[in-house]
Amino acid sequence: MTRHEASLPPSYFDERYARDPDPWQFATSAYERAKYAATLDALPRQRYGSALEVGCSIGVLTEALAGRCDALVGIDVAERALAQARERCRALPHVRFACVQVPGRWPESRFDLILLSEVVYYLDADDVARLAGRIADCLRPGGDVLLVHWTGRTHYPLTGDEAAETFIRNAAGFLGVSRQARTPEYRLDVLRDCRTPARPDPACR
Repeated sequence: MTRHEASLPPSYFDERYARDPDPWQFATSAYERAKYAATLDALPRQRYGSALEVGCSIGVLTEALAGRCDALVGIDVAERALAQARERCRALPHVRFACVQVPGRWPESRFDLILLSEVVYYLDADDVARLAGRIADCLRPGGDVLLVHWTGRTHYPLTGDEAAETFIRNAAGFLGVSRQARTPEYRLDVLRDCRTPARPDPACR
């Protein structure tokens, strides 16, 4: 399997969704259901004022996360995926979506929670560094960042472990690791903003 060297372009995802409306089986996979449950369980707070989901795809996790947020923004590069996400979340007026390619573009808001689930490894190392900078600019004091990545073999620019460690290294100036967990299939990293922590946290010492 040949690895991509540069960040994957929108056309990569457009082609995948053109062939299959759910190419990663987000709506049907037992792996995804278990991972989504673990993701929600890992959130440090019961509720967030404003959250951002980067790479929301067809909105399966978005719909579940919406119950924990007063406002939620889901972004993705694929319009076909976003059309499904909007339909799935049509009864949730506090959820909105935008077609955005990160890190080049970014929503003009500030967030208490930023979720990066199965998305950072689509970027090359330089773009991961830019992504960390984007998050530094929009994460509210004491906010949380949650990374979740499959750790199996991929043809993406980074593996799941490389993606997580590259992001953590680039964000070390403002994020501390609060919790980490690993299963045979994926890793989960909970990070906390340490610039002006809202409450004492070992990650921020």
